[in-house]
Amino acid sequence: MVLTVDIGNSNIVAGGLAPEKTYFVERLSTNLYKTSLEYAVSFKHILELNQIDAGSISGSIICSVVPPLTNTIREALERITGAAPLVVGPGIKTGLNIKMDNPAQLGSDLVTDAVAAIHEYGAPLLIFDLGTATTMSAIDKSGNYIGGAIIPGLKVSLDSLSSRASQLPRIGLDRPKRIIGTNTIECMKSGAIYGNACMIDGMIDRAMEELKGPVKVISTGGLARFITPCCKHPIIYDEILLLKGLLLIYQKNRTNS
Repeated sequence: MVLTVDIGNSNIVAGGLAPEKTYFVERLSTNLYKTSLEYAVSFKHILELNQIDAGSISGSIICSVVPPLTNTIREALERITGAAPLVVGPGIKTGLNIKMDNPAQLGSDLVTDAVAAIHEYGAPLLIFDLGTATTMSAIDKSGNYIGGAIIPGLKVSLDSLSSRASQLPRIGLDRPKRIIGTNTIECMKSGAIYGNACMIDGMIDRAMEELKGPVKVISTGGLARFITPCCKHPIIYDEILLLKGLLLIYQKNRTNS
């Protein structure tokens, strides 16, 4: 089993994965002020809650979009597993051909999503990762990463709306019954849920025009489960896409080391 860790701006997702089985997936709040010891204790508790012996972990790998936390989590995992984890970044083999102006600027999370999606679903592809930001990644028919889009995330937009409009409250993300709301809360939910779904549908339409044909569309990320069911395009929801990509990258680097 490999301990895979995705360090995001809002949450840290930890998973125990093997090629034939997913043993667990758990979430922690991202906290820049926790020490490596505190995170080690959190990971140890996750293993204990899932009845996993640390001795059964063959290694670990990190994907991070929060640089100040990367070394902290690296030290925490080394305490748990007894070995330094791999970190997706320069020097790590991914097998992904990136055709962008500056490939080094592509986030490790987008790289990892793409590696998993190509392996699981084939190319061409569009991948939507809905987290603090909503990102779109485009993979052409040859399996090349050719670019994408970065969009303000659902919760970021809602937080901004509530903080700047004093009469608008904070709301939950349950799906409204109709597009045309009849009160403030329902109107905000419609705008948040259906507005984002329409945005994704529109991005798919325009991206397919540029890609000159239909593509498979994959969604992932903590907020995808709220939006994907409201889209008109067929979209495959894969909750642990990034963790699957971490496992593939781990195997590629251990096999080639």
